[in-house]
Amino acid sequence: MESVMKDVVGHLELHPLRDSLYDELHSRPFQVIPSPARVTHLALQVNEEQKKEQFLHLQRLHELLGYEVPEYETHCYEQTFGQLRIRWEKHLEFTSYTFINLAPSQGGNPFDEAGISVLPAGWLEQMPGTVIAAFHVAIEDAREHPEPGPEGVKPWFENLRLIGSSPQNGDARVWTTFRLHSDGFGRLLVYNKRMSDSQLGRLVQRLVEIETYRLMTLLALPEARRISPMLGDMDAQLAQITHLLAENGEADESGLLAELTQMAARIEAFRAQTTFRFAATRAYGDLIMSRIDELKEDEVSGHLTINEFLSRRLLPAVRTCSGVGERLEDLSRRVDRASDMMRTRVEMAIQQQNRELLSSMDRRSKIQLMMQHTVEGLSVAAISYYLVGLVKYLLEALYGAGVPFDKSIVTGIMVPIVLLVVWMATRRIHHHFHTLAKKELPEVEAETKRNERRKRD
Repeated sequence: MESVMKDVVGHLELHPLRDSLYDELHSRPFQVIPSPARVTHLALQVNEEQKKEQFLHLQRLHELLGYEVPEYETHCYEQTFGQLRIRWEKHLEFTSYTFINLAPSQGGNPFDEAGISVLPAGWLEQMPGTVIAAFHVAIEDAREHPEPGPEGVKPWFENLRLIGSSPQNGDARVWTTFRLHSDGFGRLLVYNKRMSDSQLGRLVQRLVEIETYRLMTLLALPEARRISPMLGDMDAQLAQITHLLAENGEADESGLLAELTQMAARIEAFRAQTTFRFAATRAYGDLIMSRIDELKEDEVSGHLTINEFLSRRLLPAVRTCSGVGERLEDLSRRVDRASDMMRTRVEMAIQQQNRELLSSMDRRSKIQLMMQHTVEGLSVAAISYYLVGLVKYLLEALYGAGVPFDKSIVTGIMVPIVLLVVWMATRRIHHHFHTLAKKELPEVEAETKRNERRKRD
């Protein structure tokens, strides 16, 4: 039956991404962590070049420890070197290392040993990237050794204020401070009461993601605080410009439009700088709240839970970034509306100037037409005068040739005839040019309308 099914699938057209889509859901499996154990987690911001360098650095670790070097880079790589387990993951804008020290605990302070304690000397210091999160997770087995109370735990956190949680309906106990300690690392202490190694691995994974995403979420907060005062200044400037437009009909439209254009450019620069960071903050914030819900934590008497602490401290930061982002978008829309209004006013002013110019040109054309008619009358008289002179020479030539007639009478008769002929010829020429102008006018008007539509578009 199985071979038959394979034959059926073999004859079907399969999507080229089908196998990778199946594998994607299994690319980052939950870890299986025994108790006790010592875990160190690092998250580093990297560029594409540094990601490649990190893989080479990971290959170097295999060589130092005498293990087979991996050839291909993956999104999630996990390897166990005796008592040391390493997990390397690539994310969108950072990579993470999880070092798990599986050696038996020596007792005493659980943070005296860490996941990085068994790494070769000098390897960690040469790791490419910028560290954004670094913390130790100490896992103790409360089934073998009694769990100390808060006063016994507090010295391990350098007497800082504790945050306590009983996740998974009390199957574990978690202590932390969400602060850096004297060694430059954060600290989490987990007591396993009734959890299997698989359940414990999932719990540690959620705690690691909460701490990492918490820091990635806060990356946008300094940027939001930096640009917020400048947005306030631009908001006041925009309100002043809008007031001038509403109250002062004689405002300098060109100057105000230049101010609005400069303001729009600054806003777009801010949006380019912050859009990705603010969107990432919202996404990381949603992931944190999802991981907190999965903890199913109960309260430890007298202490803030992880949910209470992050809801009080982290969510306001997320809302601040979201508020600044929304303020940027709102300010951009308002500047666009004010700019559109300014352009409308400028266009109306230009149209008014054009109408006045056309009216002035129309008046000048009428004056020129009147002058032209006057000149035409004078030109008719002048042309007729010269033509009558020519006719007179012709008549004298005929009279001299012996043709009998009265030169004065004939010359007098020719004057009105010449005037009539010249006037009719002038009118005919004028009528011809007037007809040409009427034919060209619709074409000019159509071209003008097309140009206006292009400007509006």
